[in-house]
Amino acid sequence: MIALLGMAYAGNNITKGNKSAVKPESSITLKGKIVDFSTGEALTGVEVEIDGTNLSTYSDLDGNFSFENLKPGEYSIIASFISYKKSLVENFKATSNRVVEIKMQND
Repeated sequence: MIALLGMAYAGNNITKGNKSAVKPESSITLKGKIVDFSTGEALTGVEVEIDGTNLSTYSDLDGNFSFENLKPGEYSIIASFISYKKSLVENFKATSNRVVEIKMQND
């Protein structure tokens, strides 16, 4: 269960005399895994969205998914899959070294 910690550069300018420098802003990769609630088997092709954004992805053959270049913070994650109930993980605190596991139940 590892989330990678990287660096991204945003428009935070720090002025020193006549020179302008850019302050790096930390970003993370939010990682997770989707599994069947009853069997624990990985679910492939599950749509995963970060609520309140236009970000979405799909789980891979091992049920894994990731979102890169996010600011550390709390996110609500929605998982949708045919013949399963929609799953919501509210206020997941995304930091480095955390992985969210989403267990989905059949309809």
